[in-house]
Amino acid sequence: MTEDARFEDGREAPLNLGALDGDDLQVISSLVQDAVFPITEMRWDGKARRFALLLNRFRWEDAGKGRHAPERVQALLSFEDVLGVSSQGIDRSDTETILSLLSIAFGDAGDGAGHVTLTLAGDGAIRLSVEAIDATLRDVTRPYVAPSKSVPEHDV
Repeated sequence: MTEDARFEDGREAPLNLGALDGDDLQVISSLVQDAVFPITEMRWDGKARRFALLLNRFRWEDAGKGRHAPERVQALLSFEDVLGVSSQGIDRSDTETILSLLSIAFGDAGDGAGHVTLTLAGDGAIRLSVEAIDATLRDVTRPYVAPSKSVPEHDV
């Protein structure tokens, strides 16, 4: 019988972080590296100026990795003050597509405005034009054993 991991197992609380500048965004980027999500779990609400993703995030910060299998957790990554969204290398019509997030970067255009780029595996990218950086990463489920039962690896 398989059992889901519990927050109590790692003695760690779910993440709930905000980012208001480029340095903060780098921290969030490191925590969402190798997150996967179905293409259907992206939303942009132009009226509310909000872009959000429901991710299956690898728990890089997990201090209990030596005691149990690698874990993932569902997390909500949201950006406020989004003026526009564009993408490349993504076929939005293929609703079966699973995307893998590699990194998040900010290109400053002055006065706090700029572009947040979410780089995806396979040469895809999502670009958010923002009035200012206002991002939140919040775990919304309990951790679960990563289906691969392994830590993501990258070719150098």
